[in-house]
Amino acid sequence: MEYFTHSEKDLITLGKKLAANFKAGDVVLLSGNLGAGKTTFTKGVAQYFGIKKNITSPTFSLMNVYPVKSAGGRALKGQFNRVNQLGTNNLEIRTLVHIDTYRLENEEKLLEIGAEDYLGSTDTVCLIEWPEKLKKLLKNKKIVKINIEHLDAGRKVIIND
Repeated sequence: MEYFTHSEKDLITLGKKLAANFKAGDVVLLSGNLGAGKTTFTKGVAQYFGIKKNITSPTFSLMNVYPVKSAGGRALKGQFNRVNQLGTNNLEIRTLVHIDTYRLENEEKLLEIGAEDYLGSTDTVCLIEWPEKLKKLLKNKKIVKINIEHLDAGRKVIIND
């Protein structure tokens, strides 16, 4: 599936729209050149899940963990296994994890900071920038691949799941 966006606001809106289809345990691989919009897309996903914090790329910390407040504007408050208006069951998601492996030397560094506990967890969605650097940690995970290309007049976003 392909989408075209023409502004940062459009890319954030697309992140919100696509987040409605993410399921607990999904590992979303965000590929694209430096400055393509991976973190901007993540901002939209975070907004969908009610996260009000300023979303920045965890280039130096490697991983940011955010508690999920809502799904599409619907407060969680223990509402497990309810289906949202789009027919996807994402109200069980309690944690959004944003990983950036741009500066990662080896996968063991992610193990040291506890990333393995979140990858594929039944109450978590993980978004990973620069996933090409990971191999072992992604085995047997529910993967959604999103490639963001910077175009002269915006971005092209390609989703493969």
